[in-house]
Amino acid sequence: MRLNSEPPRPDAPVDAIAAAIEDAAALYHRLVLVVGEAGTNSDALAAVRERLGAPLLNVGLELSRQLLELSVRERPRQVRTLLEQCVHALGPPSDVVLLDRIELLFAPDLRQDPLRLLQGLSRNRTVVAAWTGTLAAGTLRYAEPPHPEYRPYPAEGILIVPAGTGDEAP
Repeated sequence: MRLNSEPPRPDAPVDAIAAAIEDAAALYHRLVLVVGEAGTNSDALAAVRERLGAPLLNVGLELSRQLLELSVRERPRQVRTLLEQCVHALGPPSDVVLLDRIELLFAPDLRQDPLRLLQGLSRNRTVVAAWTGTLAAGTLRYAEPPHPEYRPYPAEGILIVPAGTGDEAP
């Protein structure tokens, strides 16, 4: 346990994420969410990529490229398939995949349940996703009301790592 007077270790979030990846191996949904403000969770994923050599996907960039080829009506029906194709395109199958910039999954016009999408991806591999949002009182949130992308989720049963110092308790 770190004393309050000690500075945070720079590798603390990476250690916490690595431990959560190990814990996820025994779960039905092998999903780890790195929750924090924009940028902090991306930095943590970049450090995990460096340490573990796991592939990292910029979901917003790659998925939007695929969606642009479809009509607005087709996009909601194809999101899951296209996201799976983006992960597959990373190269040889990896046991751990890192997903960054997932904000596109919350777009109201895509009519998706982002958490369910991520859980579906995490059935055959461990998925570590950067979730820009907050965790408070057992509720995981993306955006805040009345924002059109606001979504609350019960955090029960989800492996969550704070993107900050790595020693906050979810």
